[in-house]
Amino acid sequence: MHRAAFAVLVCLLLELTAGRAAGVRNFDISAGPAGPAIRLLVWTPCPEPPHDMDARGATFFAVPGCSVTSERLPLVVISHGRRGWFGGHQDTAAALADAGFVVAALNHPGDTWRDTSRTDSLSVLVERPADIGRVIDYMLDGWPDAPRIDARHIGLYGFSFGGYTGLAVIGGQPDLRKGLPIARHRACWRASNSRAAKRRLRRSCRIRGSRPSSSIPIPL
Repeated sequence: MHRAAFAVLVCLLLELTAGRAAGVRNFDISAGPAGPAIRLLVWTPCPEPPHDMDARGATFFAVPGCSVTSERLPLVVISHGRRGWFGGHQDTAAALADAGFVVAALNHPGDTWRDTSRTDSLSVLVERPADIGRVIDYMLDGWPDAPRIDARHIGLYGFSFGGYTGLAVIGGQPDLRKGLPIARHRACWRASNSRAAKRRLRRSCRIRGSRPSSSIPIPL
């Protein structure tokens, strides 16, 4: 009985390992009038068997440079949290790619673990949502496999500050003044003495709505 149960467990583990297939590749969005250069890590469905990849101490299970062969693929953009990086949610990205999505994870300029030059600036509140718009435009118009993306199906995954970014992208208008009386950060003092707290953000016309979800099942 124990041997049979162990054999079933091994088979299940082998099936899970074999089924998780995702290609991964780096891309760059050039600096221009719309903003600074943006680094992207794009995950795609891949028919080849994945293997371990070392990325700055993190282990990715993917296929580097795998060719994209499918058509009409939905797109998900991942926005990391404050001082994060584009590989911070690689497990989620790989699972989504394995399920048939193209996933574009970006490094928000000036708000990553390596570059914190804008982390505490009010400008990042506006620039982060703008970064998402630039990434979507690139994925639909400039990415080498752009014709394979289904422009009618675009989603966004945001963690922590990335959650704020997502809400702003779909049209949310944060009232920053409400948090000023209890906050003691220098950026909050600047907000109370400027027009930034009243500035309305521009939403992305590519994303038309949202549905909050506390848990999204990923088939294994």
